[in-house]
Amino acid sequence: MIQPEKLFGALKKNGVAFFTGVPDSLLRHFCAFVDDHCGIRDHIITANEGNAVALAVGYHIATGKVAAVYMQNSGLGNTINPLTSLADREVYRIPLLMIVGWRGEPGGKDEPQHVKQGRITPAQMDLLEVPYEVLSSDSDVEQVLEQVFQKLNDTQAPVTLLVRKGTFSEYKSQRQVQTLATLMRKDVLRHLLKLTEPKDLLISTTGKTSRELFELRVERQESQRDFLTVGGMGHAASIALGVALWNSSRRVICLDGDGSVLMHMGALPIIGSIQPKNLVHVVLNNAAHESVGGQPTVADRLDFEAIARASGYSAYFQAHDQAGVEHCWKQLKAQPGPVFFEIKIKKGSSADLGRPTSTPEQNKQAFMQYVRG
Repeated sequence: MIQPEKLFGALKKNGVAFFTGVPDSLLRHFCAFVDDHCGIRDHIITANEGNAVALAVGYHIATGKVAAVYMQNSGLGNTINPLTSLADREVYRIPLLMIVGWRGEPGGKDEPQHVKQGRITPAQMDLLEVPYEVLSSDSDVEQVLEQVFQKLNDTQAPVTLLVRKGTFSEYKSQRQVQTLATLMRKDVLRHLLKLTEPKDLLISTTGKTSRELFELRVERQESQRDFLTVGGMGHAASIALGVALWNSSRRVICLDGDGSVLMHMGALPIIGSIQPKNLVHVVLNNAAHESVGGQPTVADRLDFEAIARASGYSAYFQAHDQAGVEHCWKQLKAQPGPVFFEIKIKKGSSADLGRPTSTPEQNKQAFMQYVRG
């Protein structure tokens, strides 16, 4: 395996001094090292991958230097517009290095959405006309980067370093997070399931939230009935809006995360403008991208109440312990939506947390059947 500091040091030798992106589980050890060893202006975790590409464009036109933009390959969709309409060699011709975790690489086992994305990732690079090199655990870092920077010099446009699973050795972040929260996410979900009513429709965000919700239904010996948004980070709230508008007689509860909300925050004023009275938007805020390594978000510094109210939500509630969750729920039940309910939680999950045993299509069919029931 490659020590994260080896790649970091080699990039610095090649003149890369600015890092930005959205964390990825395959890159988590590298991302943690970068976060610990860069100054506040030298490393910025963005809301989505397209933001990171645009930030790298700004960095280059201000300094003439190359930035490193890291992401999971599922985030490539967010980069297509800025890559093709800004950084492309036929437009502004901006050299930048994308470091992309290759989830779902053919030949390995992964979740359906990652298997699809992994299969098409090289073809996406080809279609975008972005050259790439592959980095794996047995790669010679210096040699691979020599090829990468030769391509950057030749094209003066984006080049990708495609990183295989298991490439990096472990590195633990030194960052300490202070929080008043006392609840773990799964404990909150367990309590919310006790507070919700049988006819409520639940939409859960991608990552560990959906995985834990699935486990809790098994624990409660209940059939699967929730829509588990296993991919498409940032879109759970918009899915919930679509469900709420065409199921106005039933309450729709979106179980969201802070990283997800930040990724596509433009959904909030759209929800506020339409005023779905049956929508409750629950945001489980641990100020971290926990599902991909626990790197920080800026959600611990945001005033979500001001954001929600400015976006047109009818009410805002906040809790950070079980008593607070129950107290707020009793109040918001009588409040017409859209309601924004922020619950502060601690980082952490079970080491043996499983994944849904049903396929995404089976999940969809079970949810649709429950809606019609």
